[in-house]
Amino acid sequence: MAPRGLKALVGEKILNEVIRSVKKEGEWKVLVLDQPSTRIVSACCKMSDILAEGVTRCPEELFEELGRSRAARAIRTLKEIDVAFVPYESQVFTLDAPRSFHGCYSPFGAGERVTVLGTLATRLATLCATLGVYPAVRYRRGPEDNAVLAQALLARLDALRADTPAMAEGRTQLLIVDRSFDLVTPLLHELTLQAMAHDLLDIRHDTYRYETSGLGEVREKAALLDEDDELWVQLRHMHIADVSRKVTELLKTFCESKRLNTEKANIKELSYILKKMPQYQKELSRYATHLSLADACMRRFQGTVERLCAVEQDLAMGTDAEGEKVKDPMKVMVPVLLDPAVDPYDKLRVILLYVLLKNGVTEENLAKLVQHANVPAAQQRVLPNLRLLGAPLTPASGRLRPEVRQRPQATYQLSRWSPAIKDVLEDALEDRLDPEQWPFVCPPATPPSTQAAVSARFGQWHRGRGGAAAGAAVAGAPRVLLFLLGGAALAETRCAYEVAPGAPVLLGSSHILTPRSFLEAVEGLDQPLPPEA
Repeated sequence: MAPRGLKALVGEKILNEVIRSVKKEGEWKVLVLDQPSTRIVSACCKMSDILAEGVTRCPEELFEELGRSRAARAIRTLKEIDVAFVPYESQVFTLDAPRSFHGCYSPFGAGERVTVLGTLATRLATLCATLGVYPAVRYRRGPEDNAVLAQALLARLDALRADTPAMAEGRTQLLIVDRSFDLVTPLLHELTLQAMAHDLLDIRHDTYRYETSGLGEVREKAALLDEDDELWVQLRHMHIADVSRKVTELLKTFCESKRLNTEKANIKELSYILKKMPQYQKELSRYATHLSLADACMRRFQGTVERLCAVEQDLAMGTDAEGEKVKDPMKVMVPVLLDPAVDPYDKLRVILLYVLLKNGVTEENLAKLVQHANVPAAQQRVLPNLRLLGAPLTPASGRLRPEVRQRPQATYQLSRWSPAIKDVLEDALEDRLDPEQWPFVCPPATPPSTQAAVSARFGQWHRGRGGAAAGAAVAGAPRVLLFLLGGAALAETRCAYEVAPGAPVLLGSSHILTPRSFLEAVEGLDQPLPPEA
């Protein structure tokens, strides 16, 4: 089964509060959606679910015509629900606001920064209202925007709670951290399937397009990579080295259960089986999709990506695969920078990882690296623009690389780095976050003196927030909500599932990042934001 979680919760809210509340026997309704609403509904409701409720969708062209006409006066029912976020996955959400990155970090957006942060706060507050929680809001000390967003969020939560008494004060924490907290993770080539596919392949709107061939035919197919695909849920966080083997095993098990004869588990043979056994088209098509996806990722990996991964992991960790300190980083990175087959953005990723490892380099040395790499002038703007995220690349500018917890030796040498956000989530679940580094916007109530002694440094803040009654009121609510200001990498969203399978943790951001989209966004920070398409 596809995992229950945030998507299911919002889907039920839409069906119950918007559609079923106005449903009458024997009547069909027209559902009128603007673009933001369409993204929210599409993320958590199947079209078949909506049609089953006696509803037909109003196309955008008709919606615009209705808005211009007198018919708008005749629309009988307007149902408003506080959902201004997109449930991307069962434990992941976005605020559907990629342009907020420019508003938060570009000097051209300085005049709108408070407004942008206020909009994000409003959308975050609707997430809390949907979950029925009034969380303790904390933020990472340092960047001013973290504190501003946290204060704005608290104000909106207070306003919502006045109208929504069901928002219970319990053990939930909402943590706010900015993108500069970890600049390493969005630069790395990640080798788990979901992140790797979005990094290396042309996947748009989570849709993978590929060609199949069989019996002389070549057909283009499109597959949506979402949680309605149970096979995708099993595979998305697996290392690419394990994916093909796992798909093959699952396919053979399926074929044996249906008494299908297949000696080779490959896309071509699946095409033949589909011709003969059309009743199994849905299941076999999914296996074909994921075999194709894994194969496409491996083909890219076996080009320049494998060499890049080795260099990137050494620079990110500061140690090589044997655990020895990298004494001469230039020695491992120069061959990549000089290779004309390596994409300029990939060379930038290597240069930035080197600068983060060294905690800054001189402008002269940086210019030499760029010259060796032959990076085009437009893309060179990424380097100075990174200072706008609070990370100047010159020496003595502070620690640029995040401290991450030492973990047991990774199974794969090219996947040794662990996102810094994973440490934060683990500490939050164990009440180990330092209150000096992660202050509360509003200090929690002091635990009663009758309670057992607690840690003098970290405390157990949640014990003074309504006691057992409050805990019962939010049974099933997530323990930790983490919001990453400035975009979240798919390697980071994976951490929500790794530290807490089953949704005690939700992780979200303004939008989902790929390494390319992150670098392009940084590149554009010294320019005005183009009009929205």
